[in-house]
Amino acid sequence: MASSIFSGPCTVPAVEGKNYFGLKPSVKNNLRFNDGKKTSIIGCPKRVFTVRASEKKDGPIKKLGLSDAECEAAVVAGNVPEAPPVLPMPAAPAGTPVVPSLPLSRRPRRNRKSPAMRATFQETSISPANFVYPLFIHEGEEDTPIGAMPGCYRLGWRHGLVEEVAKARDVGVNSIVLFPKVPDALKSSTGDEAYNDNGLVPRAIRLLKDKYPDLVIYTDVALDPYSSDGHDGIVREDGVIMNDETVYQLCKQAVSQARAGADVVSPSDMMDGRVGAMRKALDAEGFQHVSIMSYTAKYASSFYGPFREALDSNPRFGDKKTYQMNPANYREALVEAHEDESEGADILLVKPGLPYLDIIRLLRDKSPLPIAAYQVSGEYSMIKAGGVLKMIDEEKVMMESLMCLRRAGADIILTYFALQAARCLCGEKR
Repeated sequence: MASSIFSGPCTVPAVEGKNYFGLKPSVKNNLRFNDGKKTSIIGCPKRVFTVRASEKKDGPIKKLGLSDAECEAAVVAGNVPEAPPVLPMPAAPAGTPVVPSLPLSRRPRRNRKSPAMRATFQETSISPANFVYPLFIHEGEEDTPIGAMPGCYRLGWRHGLVEEVAKARDVGVNSIVLFPKVPDALKSSTGDEAYNDNGLVPRAIRLLKDKYPDLVIYTDVALDPYSSDGHDGIVREDGVIMNDETVYQLCKQAVSQARAGADVVSPSDMMDGRVGAMRKALDAEGFQHVSIMSYTAKYASSFYGPFREALDSNPRFGDKKTYQMNPANYREALVEAHEDESEGADILLVKPGLPYLDIIRLLRDKSPLPIAAYQVSGEYSMIKAGGVLKMIDEEKVMMESLMCLRRAGADIILTYFALQAARCLCGEKR
């Protein structure tokens, strides 16, 4: 691209100085533009100056010193300044068939032809503010790697946890959710450790709130990390998961977490009626400001395997199919969403994420509440494994998967990629 090209005839010689580049006019209105044919001026040869925007200069380009009125008058008189020529049409490769243009009134590719236009018309955006970072904690002081989840650790609650939160905040991730690895000696069939005010999770919440008062802390409300049976609820001697008795324990757990300073309690147990009971229990204790993010559509998925290794919380027997949803079911998610909304949930969550994009979209279309998606451990580990084996570009697949969750309708995404993805979005490579 070039600037305007002028022909500057006058009665003084050309000068280059501090104030002008080209010709310095000595008398007002004695400068004329080239009309494209000839310039008639007595005693001064035709001079044409061209300055291209692509040329490198030591300083700013100097102007010719014409007033706006002089420029406009020249154009009105037909003496239009020259401009760079139109670029020629790029040549097609040899052998390209010559065909008439298709009679298309709409060509969607027009809006995709350059990076700037693609950015202009991008419908979905993603930022670190959309992420909730799941963090595993334990009683030890060292950070212990999780074999099935490369890059993830059981963090020591006094040191590693605080350091990881600081890293996340540095790149704009200010929301976390805590998952505890509880010592086996503290587990029981009724999961009483879940509502110990001086337990691992309440202590970690108080520590983080003391260090970072504005940090948004989500907590997991379920008995499986605390149960000697590894189930989300109390197990009867015949193997049945008891619903109402479990809900009673969960309410005490939620109140304990709120008392410690949790901003959002997140029942992941899938017991019937737990959201309404939890809302009443929180309100009765003065925690009306604490939100409930319900695991509304939590499926009995095979994608949870690495998570259970991280918490050492595999069920001692059986499976979780009598309380988690059947992966084959779609409409059932609406039943769960309707109940959670009526009971006072503030956020509806779908778990897993990417294999259940249709469920995320379903809830997004049917509910006015914020929708969360959990990109679970199996999704994370598959992408990590594919990257290690050089079968995929880990970073690109990571970002595409997160964008897909947003496109489907998720307002927030719980993802173990939160720190890594936020660094990518911030342009920081580590």
